[in-house]
Amino acid sequence: MPRKTLIFGNGLGMALDPRHFSLTNAMAEVWADPVALPDVQKQLISQCVGGNGAIPEREDQLDPLHLVISACKTLASINMSQRMDVHWLSQEGQQFPVAVANYIHKVATRLHLYGGELPPAFLGPLIDFVRRTKSHVATLNYDKLLYGAFLDANLMAGYFDTTLVDGMIGGGFSSDSLERRYGNDYGYYLHLHGSPLFFDHHGLARKRDRHQLNPFSPEGSDHIVLTHVRHKRSVIGASMVLSAYWNYLNFCLSESEEIIVFGYSGDDLHLNDVIAAYAQSRHVVVVEWNGVAATDQQRHWFWTQKFKTTNLHHWYLPNILAFNQWEYNY
Repeated sequence: MPRKTLIFGNGLGMALDPRHFSLTNAMAEVWADPVALPDVQKQLISQCVGGNGAIPEREDQLDPLHLVISACKTLASINMSQRMDVHWLSQEGQQFPVAVANYIHKVATRLHLYGGELPPAFLGPLIDFVRRTKSHVATLNYDKLLYGAFLDANLMAGYFDTTLVDGMIGGGFSSDSLERRYGNDYGYYLHLHGSPLFFDHHGLARKRDRHQLNPFSPEGSDHIVLTHVRHKRSVIGASMVLSAYWNYLNFCLSESEEIIVFGYSGDDLHLNDVIAAYAQSRHVVVVEWNGVAATDQQRHWFWTQKFKTTNLHHWYLPNILAFNQWEYNY
């Protein structure tokens, strides 16, 4: 059976537990945690997102934060390259990018550490379909709902007997380990917006086992995309891991007969552009929750504009976890 590419957004988790998987809730809970960030770093972040005690609650607030981090990194690099005796930045300024990375990592960790699971009636047909077709899976969220279920179902095993790979091996991430060799025909699991399981160690990106991640895991990394939409491309470009995943997304779409977009808001322009590049020659299926105060016809039109195609089927459901038509051909 020909492959498909399945792209999952945060709507997957929201359909299961909207309180836990709300990004706004996760950001607020980490901010309120007395040990997550020192007060001086909270004050600096607050000034970036509006001042007067403002706290980060949404991705679109993080625009100035990203600009300040970029400026701090630039000034730090000038200081290092010219071996200056006096630093451009105070000690707090030098540590600011690390502090923000740790905050973002803790937000992603909060979303990841969820004790519940997707219902078997949803997972069973999905796992069977992916195992049989080696279809590609790409995620935009930070949870382990699919990743953990796929590991437990042995979909991500050794190189020679696996259904999916994500390029993370014992020695760290390598784009070479994504390359199919020796007759392998596995599909790809692409963490398009990164994962809190990723961390940097001696210059290499590595991945923790699931049991190794906890709320006190110290390392932030450059491998999580949590920023204003206009900066997402630059965050992706700064990460060797994420850049490789997005390059392989193009490959996945090129060899797929269909693209299924599940629980996605449509707000990430960088993803919309990639899908639109292939949507003229491949059928697109959108599965979304019907609680967004719009008619089916209005949402269908919304998606045809986002992906620049009329070759699209729209599932507008009260519960997207009831969807199981992975094999259906339109």
